[in-house]
Amino acid sequence: MTLQRATAGRVFMDTFVSFEVLHEDTETDAADAAMSDGFRWFSDVEATCSRFDPESELRRLCARTGEPVTVGPLLFAAVSFALELAERTGGAFDPTVGAAMEAAGFDREYRSQESHPHDAVPGATWRDVILDDDARTIRLERGLTLDLGAVAKGLAIDLAGQAFAPFRGFVIDAGGDILTGGTNADGGPWVIGLRDPIATDVLAGSVRLTDAAICTSGGYERKAAGGGHHILDPRTHCAGPSTPAETASVTVIAETAMAADALATAAFVLGGEAAIAFLEDEGAEGRLTTIDGRVLATRGFEEYWL
Repeated sequence: MTLQRATAGRVFMDTFVSFEVLHEDTETDAADAAMSDGFRWFSDVEATCSRFDPESELRRLCARTGEPVTVGPLLFAAVSFALELAERTGGAFDPTVGAAMEAAGFDREYRSQESHPHDAVPGATWRDVILDDDARTIRLERGLTLDLGAVAKGLAIDLAGQAFAPFRGFVIDAGGDILTGGTNADGGPWVIGLRDPIATDVLAGSVRLTDAAICTSGGYERKAAGGGHHILDPRTHCAGPSTPAETASVTVIAETAMAADALATAAFVLGGEAAIAFLEDEGAEGRLTTIDGRVLATRGFEEYWL
C-alpha cells in the first residue's frame, strides 16, 4: 500500500477552509467521502449559527423572546458551551455580545456585505439566556443578539475532524484555526506556523502538534470603521488596543477546536497574567503577545515550541 495525500478547500463562515488527509491508496474513495462529510458539517453549522443570515436557526431564535424555543442539537451544543465559558470567566466571554458587535460596525456578512440588524435591549448578558437540557430548549429573557463567532467555527472543525479520524493523519485549517490528527507523512507531529501579531507578514515561530487544536485570536484580523478590532470586552462593549500592555494576540492549544477558539477569545479579553492563569486553570496551553511585543506563556507551551 502507498500513502496518498488528498486536499480540498472551500469558503465557509467568511474564511477559507482546507482539508489535508493522509490515507492509503486503498482508501481513496473513503477519503473523498470524508471530505464531503467535512464540508457538509461546515455548511450545517454555518446555516445554524450565522448571525448574518436572517433565516439561520440562531436568528430565528433571537426573534423570539420570553418563551422556551426547542432548538436543534448543533445550536444547543454551541450555546451551552458558550454559556458555560461565560460563567467561568465572569462574563469576559459572553455570547450575547452580538448587538454590541453590530453597533461597533461588525454588522455585515463579509462576502455579500448584506446587513440584517436585530433589535436588542441594552444591558443583556449571558444570564438572560436560559437552557433546559432535558427539553433542549433555549429561552431569551430579553431581546438580544447571540454571537457564536468564537464557538461555531471550532464546532464545525471538530465535527469535520470526526470524519477524518480513521485515516493516518489529517489537518483542518479554517482561517488559521487548526485541528490536527495522527501524524504527518514522515510519521512525526504536524508543524504549524504562528503569525507574528506585530509584524504580520512574518512568522513568530512554529509548534509541533498532533491530535490537538490550535487557534489564535488577534486584534489585527478584523477592523471596524472607527479603527477598533473585532474582539469586544463584553463587560464594557469596548475594543482596544489603547495601551502598549494590551493584548495583540493569544494562541491556545487545546483538545478541541471549539475549546481552543473560545478560550483564545476569552484570554484575549482577560489579558496579561490573568489570561495565562485562566488558561492553566482550563487545562489549556497558550501564548499571549502584547502590543509592545512582550510575550507571556503557560508553563507547558514551551513543549510544543520549535
